[in-house]
Amino acid sequence: MKLKIPIIVFTTFLLVQSCSTIKKEYSREILKEVNVDMYRTEREVNDTTNLAQVKWQELFTDKQLQNHITTALNQNLDLMVALENIENANAYVLQAKAGQLPMLSVGPSVTYSSSSVNTQFGQIIGDRQYITQYEFGANLSWEADIWGKIASQKRAQLATYLQSVAAHQAIKSEIVSAIATYYYQLLSFDAQKEILNETILSRKSSLETSKALKEAGQLTEAAVKQYEAQVLNAEAQIISIDNNIKIVENAMSVLMGNAPQSIARGRLDAQEIQTELVKSGVPVQLLDNRPDVLAAEYSLVNSLELSNVARASMYPTLSLSANGGLQSVDIDKLFNANSLFFNLIGSLTQPIFNQRQLKTQKEVALNNQQIAYLNYKSTILNAGQEVSNALSDYETQTKLADLKEQEYQAYFDSRNYSDELLNYGLADYLDVLVAEQNALNAKLNAISADYGKLNAVVQLYLALGGGWR
Repeated sequence: MKLKIPIIVFTTFLLVQSCSTIKKEYSREILKEVNVDMYRTEREVNDTTNLAQVKWQELFTDKQLQNHITTALNQNLDLMVALENIENANAYVLQAKAGQLPMLSVGPSVTYSSSSVNTQFGQIIGDRQYITQYEFGANLSWEADIWGKIASQKRAQLATYLQSVAAHQAIKSEIVSAIATYYYQLLSFDAQKEILNETILSRKSSLETSKALKEAGQLTEAAVKQYEAQVLNAEAQIISIDNNIKIVENAMSVLMGNAPQSIARGRLDAQEIQTELVKSGVPVQLLDNRPDVLAAEYSLVNSLELSNVARASMYPTLSLSANGGLQSVDIDKLFNANSLFFNLIGSLTQPIFNQRQLKTQKEVALNNQQIAYLNYKSTILNAGQEVSNALSDYETQTKLADLKEQEYQAYFDSRNYSDELLNYGLADYLDVLVAEQNALNAKLNAISADYGKLNAVVQLYLALGGGWR
């Protein structure tokens, strides 16, 4: 007895030590890959808040846009599929948790058998015997998780579940940004169409005036055709814009889970973005704000735990099984104390002939872990690139919008001056036509720049991981 205790203690110590070398714990060592140089910006990056932490209702204040985003989040088909994937992943998590519990089955059975007459036992009896046996029993089996294999399987399934949740969050971010982008596109098309309609009315008036001047001998037919061509040019642009509006409305409708239809909307000049909300925050926040980065991290966790499972599968398995119940060839004696039976078996099995298969599984699992690690790093680098691009685009579009507005104002003044010079005979009609066309193009470009500024905010919001909180 004195010898058994040290042996048991030593064996337990070896098991614990072996278990600690088999199982690898996940830690966020990858965090050291994230630093202040992760994305390029001219701003300070020590602010602890960023645009991703702003609710989309606070950023997009247009009530009609908010209604469209809400509809899309409730009815988008891709989101519904993602929710079903979450449910599937959750079912596997529950299954993995149950793996640490004993398996128990209970039920009655009836066996009808006849042994061979040509066996030794059959020769002794000399006749074929028919036996009916009744049984009501239970079977219990349990595997001791010495090496942490079952626990690793549970953590792997949990990581898969969290990865599906992050994927769902990523779709939300994309939907919020896509709806906002389409909405602002429609507003810019509406603004351009409004300017073109006003231009057409003005040019038709100028066309009638040119015809009258031609009749008076003050203009030639060539001048009249120039004015007519400008009217046709503006009308052609409206046709193109109307087609673009339908295409964007159709895409936006599908995102909201609806058949293609017209989209209710406001005006471009009524949109307000509070610039104090546009903050990039510190680079490390991308790990918690970007759903794709979170999904990549959970994939890495999953691969690490599966490599733990592959390692543990090469070691002995300790299992206990028991069965018992009532057994009798006479059904009226089944529920009798003499009918009781039980078996208790403990086994320790070490795989031998399938070691090559298990070794292959381990090698593949480790390779998959390295692939997941590289994908994780790639996702982080891609996140930094997208934020850098979005920050640069936002700053560029902000400057462009101001310059394009100034450019339009300059062309607008030039058109007015050309009209005055024409009235005094100091300019001809071609100067006026060129000035009007330049002013129109500048206004259309200014509207596009306003859209670009709004869209840059949307893309920065998406790049920082916003839209799903």
